Amino acid sequence: MGSHLLSQGIELMMYGMGTVVVFLTLLVFASRLMSLIIQRFFPEPPVVVPQRVSTAAGELAPTPEVLAAISAAVHQHRRRRVSVSDLEQRNSHG
Repeated sequence: MGSHLLSQGIELMMYGMGTVVVFLTLLVFASRLMSLIIQRFFPEPPVVVPQRVSTAAGELAPTPEVLAAISAAVHQHRRRRVSVSDLEQRNSHG
């Protein structure tokens, strides 16, 4: 009786695993088909990379917007660092 239950359990397990494998295989093929259809009818436009003006040393010069962003980030970082160190000093002395 025990071996019969075991063989039924193994049979049920094989059916379940086979069903999962078939489903996942169909899912992979369906995903590939949808990807091909989308690429064919809705292609992505080519990406245009802007050319930058180089300096005399041959390095790329940052744009004014990039310099402003870097300056603002450094200023914000320094301001946060000062406020954090002030809090640490207050906590250690108080």
